[in-house]
Amino acid sequence: QVHLVESGGGLVQPGGSLTLSCAASVSISRIGVASWYRQPPGKQRELVANTWNNGNTHSQAFVKGRFLISRNNAKNTIDLQMNNLKPEDTAIYYCWVYSSGQYWGQGTQVTVSS
Repeated sequence: QVHLVESGGGLVQPGGSLTLSCAASVSISRIGVASWYRQPPGKQRELVANTWNNGNTHSQAFVKGRFLISRNNAKNTIDLQMNNLKPEDTAIYYCWVYSSGQYWGQGTQVTVSS
């Protein structure tokens, strides 16, 4: 069983930045793959970015160059650095991991608005 807690969401103006963190109840070194998903209002949940324990990462085209997923071993978190935020980035952001099973966090709201 893995418990995930997201934090770092909030209200930000267009062009601003936020960093989301996903704290795991197990060592992130035991997590094979971790991802950030998001669900915009009225839309389906979509993949944003992945990180694997071999160091590889992948970001979807709509965030490439603006968002960066990383593993913070010191804090034992999976982070999502989000820069140059746009109104269309408004969504609930969820952390997902696979570690002998798949687990979701409860989500954190990100609102981009002037």
